[in-house]
Amino acid sequence: MRPTITQLEYFVAVARRLSFRGAAEEVHATQPAISAQIQKLEAIWKVQLFERDRRRVLLTPIGERLAEASKKLLAELDDLSALTQATKATLQGSLRLGVIPTVAPYVLPRVFDALRDAHPDLALAVREGPTQLLLRMLREGELDLLLLAIDVDLGSVETLALFDDAFLAVLPKKHALARKREVSLEAFSAEDVLLLDEGHCLSLQAQDLCRRAGSSSRFDLRATSLVTLVQLVGAGQGVTLIPEMAQSDLGRTPGIALRAFAKPTPSRRIGLAWRSGSPRAQAFRALGELIEARTRPESDS
Repeated sequence: MRPTITQLEYFVAVARRLSFRGAAEEVHATQPAISAQIQKLEAIWKVQLFERDRRRVLLTPIGERLAEASKKLLAELDDLSALTQATKATLQGSLRLGVIPTVAPYVLPRVFDALRDAHPDLALAVREGPTQLLLRMLREGELDLLLLAIDVDLGSVETLALFDDAFLAVLPKKHALARKREVSLEAFSAEDVLLLDEGHCLSLQAQDLCRRAGSSSRFDLRATSLVTLVQLVGAGQGVTLIPEMAQSDLGRTPGIALRAFAKPTPSRRIGLAWRSGSPRAQAFRALGELIEARTRPESDS
């Protein structure tokens, strides 16, 4: 006897939430119904999937392995359901898009209207988060497509490059480097460089750039957003860098000066990523063309 899709969906929901109540809310079912299906699943597989008491729910070791396998299977079933659209460049149905925080506020507002016009039957759900979280959600079938920096290690996913996004130096307005038209990466890296928290790919890229320029900075001061970083620079706490796509939003922050880096200009590559072999790849590429046309940086125009 084989498990049903519903049983697998209930199992994955409980495994994700470690709560029967939370799983019931997620899949819109009652707790008794979920418990009954989990019991049937345990009988089919002849294993115990969860350890349960009044206070907590934990996966057993075999439950953890089966949960990972079930997530992948459900993701493949979602891809199978999309086969009817595989030869079309029009996105239809639901699309779960993951976007990193240093891209989302600067790209999504520019593309929503055009996306709605080009793909009127698309139901878009957006999740914002750091790169590694989004990659995990993509692998486990919780997301269909990612919009992020692709010049970092993304593992075994398919990618489509859209455009390069140059970095700009953010300096206190009265800083000596602010008197220059361009800033060398070596001079910038010798300052106290402020970074985003660990987990943001922009932070990793900035550290890599500074170290290649010979800096041994410890990067002690961090923030959770670009807005906070730029405000800290305005308060004289150090220097930072931002992507060019953010300059119109952040460049008006009091007390700062934006300067281009001297050539070769450091940059990041923005693109899309999806599971290898996805039947929606053609439609994802069409979406990439739309995003590229609406958001290409000014320096590329």
